[in-house]
Amino acid sequence: MTQLIIEKDIVIKRIEGVEAELVELHKLASLSKVEFSSGYGFKLAHYHLHRALEGVFNIGSHILSRLPGGQATQYKEIALKLGELNLVPKEFATTKLVEMAKYRNRLVHFYAQITPEELYKILQTDLLDFETFLSAVKNILSHPEKYQLQVE
Repeated sequence: MTQLIIEKDIVIKRIEGVEAELVELHKLASLSKVEFSSGYGFKLAHYHLHRALEGVFNIGSHILSRLPGGQATQYKEIALKLGELNLVPKEFATTKLVEMAKYRNRLVHFYAQITPEELYKILQTDLLDFETFLSAVKNILSHPEKYQLQVE
């Protein structure tokens, strides 16, 4: 069986996309709670957070699809498989990455229930989770042999 190769250019482009969204989210996190809630901050945060989360799970799905038994069809399943296969720290996968998957679904399916307060809190407390994920992915790209992967 021929192993599929991680397409480094695609993953790097997605990493850069997530990083660009994080720049915008950090700017929005620097607003006061009043400014965030009363202006465009809330709507922009919703948009940028959604795009950042999509990037995370697109990257995860791409990498998993290159491993035997790594196929996952749901966002939570992607998170758990990444930990199960030691592509990200297991505890991070079962806690933070699963929470990110659930919140991605909330943004898409229950967007009308999201409040400025909850989104502002995420910006204040959870953006480093993206850095943890991106660090793990960059490590995979730098040392694919540790994960029985190939990068092109």
